[in-house]
Amino acid sequence: MATLLHVDSSPLQSSISRELTNEFVKTWQAKNPAGKVIARDLAANPSKPLNQTWIGAAFTPEGGRTEEQKAVLAPSDALIAELEKADEIVIGVAMHNFSIPSVLKLYIDQVVRSGKTFAYGANGPQGLLQGKKATVLVASGGVYEAGTPAGTMNFVEPYLRAVLGFIGITDVRFVTAGGAAQIMMGAVDRESFLKPTLEQVRALAA
Repeated sequence: MATLLHVDSSPLQSSISRELTNEFVKTWQAKNPAGKVIARDLAANPSKPLNQTWIGAAFTPEGGRTEEQKAVLAPSDALIAELEKADEIVIGVAMHNFSIPSVLKLYIDQVVRSGKTFAYGANGPQGLLQGKKATVLVASGGVYEAGTPAGTMNFVEPYLRAVLGFIGITDVRFVTAGGAAQIMMGAVDRESFLKPTLEQVRALAA
């Protein structure tokens, strides 16, 4: 049975990035009627920032951890277990100040863990979550595609491609709905704006 991990990071339920991920999930479920979807709403349930206690616990050998250290790492363990179960991951991202939302960064800090999602070997770090694929659906107010005047200010794709690859997820596709500010300015209606992007999303999920 296939498993899809659905991660959303926008605080707005009506956001474009959520509409894109919801469409991806709906199309994926039609293709995989017996499949399982794990939903992770980062805005509704944000991870806690890492602190000294968390770091100390993570770098303590598993057999030597105190009950307090185990409790501190329990949320991280749960998030990593979801990633391990998933065959495929879809991530909704609303660009914030040219990069990812803070709740998504907090999530990443919880799941990028030595000995759990990557390990150091003779040839350096190796990702442990191999054989999975990810689709990242991005919404941005401006247009930040490569080759555009503002393309060098897009830090969403290079960062997420790098961090996902670091934990072993190298099959990563990006779809971006750029220029969403046109909707707020009344230059285009939401349905017309989203139509071509939704078609891309359905094609990737089918």
